[in-house]
This record gives sequence, C-alpha cells and structure tokens, in this order.
Amino acid sequence: MKLDKDIDAIGDDHVGTSSETPLRKDAFKLTSSEKIDIIKDDVRHIMETLGLDLTDDSLKGTPNRVAKMFVKEIFGGLDPETKPSASTFENKYKYGEMLVEKNITVYSTCEHHLLPIVGKAHVAYISNGTVVGLSKMNRIVDYFAKRPQVQERLTIQIVKELQQVLNTEDVACVIDAKHLCVNSRGIRDVDSSTVTSEFGGQFKNKATKREFLDYIKLDTTF
Repeated sequence: MKLDKDIDAIGDDHVGTSSETPLRKDAFKLTSSEKIDIIKDDVRHIMETLGLDLTDDSLKGTPNRVAKMFVKEIFGGLDPETKPSASTFENKYKYGEMLVEKNITVYSTCEHHLLPIVGKAHVAYISNGTVVGLSKMNRIVDYFAKRPQVQERLTIQIVKELQQVLNTEDVACVIDAKHLCVNSRGIRDVDSSTVTSEFGGQFKNKATKREFLDYIKLDTTF
C-alpha cells in the first residue's frame, strides 16, 4: 500500500510537517478528566489486544496511570492553560552582552512513535531593553517539550516564544538529544544523537554565533 509506505517513510526520516504543533480546532473541547477517561479505555483495549491480563494486580491500574500521564504530564504542554507566564523586567543594569542558559534538560516525545526524546537545550538572547527570569527559560523549554514533537519544531518554537516574550529577534537555541525511536528500535543505534539549532537576529552573524557555540562548550560542572 503506497500510503502506508509513505507514512512509514515520514516516521523513519523524522520529517516535520509544520513549525506549529498540528492541533485540531476542537482540541480543547473536552476537559482533562474527560480525556483521561477516554484514553484509559483506549489503553485498556491496546493492552487486552496484546494479550495482557488486566486482572493482574500489577497491570490493572496501568490504563488509568498511562491516561493521567499522557494528559497531565508528558503531553501537558498541549494545554494552553499550562503555558508558563514569562514576565519581563527592565534591563536596569544595562547588561548588553548575550545571556546563555545552557544544559536545560529536555524530556519530550517523538510524535512518530511516541517514544522518548532526551537531551539538553542551550538557549541565549541579547537584551533589547528587557530581561526574563532565568527559570522562565527552563519553563518555556519544558512547556514546548511536553507534547508530541519533532526536534526541529521544538527548537523553532522555543526561539519564537522567547522572541515574542523579549520583543527581540536576538534569540538562539541549540538542542542535542537522543531519540529512543532511533536508539531502541529500527536501526538501534544507541550512540547517535541529533543536534538542531535556530538562530535569530544578531545570532545569524558568524562571530555572534561562534561566541554562543563557544559558551555552550564551556565546562561549567561544579
């Protein structure tokens, strides 16, 4: 079947179809509780289809646990209500160099196989008169990571959000992550990782980009 082959090819090649997360117009029609109830039944059906005995003490709570995890945790970034507020402040101390937040932990999920993406994000910006709290940068990364993703889209979404929050194009992000859909299935290459980057404004300048990349190579282990 040509269509099935095309779909499989997209998944294996990790192609992203849009820089926006593809959501239906009725994505938020159901409440979180309603979604959990529906997903719980779907997970139960999958497990029963696989031949598992859901009367076993170890398995009988799994459908509910998975449903709650999907809605409240690993896909919690789909809910706009969970989007972190990112208040900005006047750059009163006139710091004019780039600010780099490196080694931000990334836990996401590949949208092609629903397997984990685990890695580090490095984010930087140059102030245009405002600054944002350091923890907000981590929270923005975490928010966009908590949804079915492709790494390219995640990188772009982080940069776009910080550009909007800080009212500047001068934002950059590099992500280095392992994809378990590559490491644990398919080719099963346990050592490979994927690096993506997005550079805006001054970070497109060769010297500024080089400075940022040098910063994230620094050994800051304490």
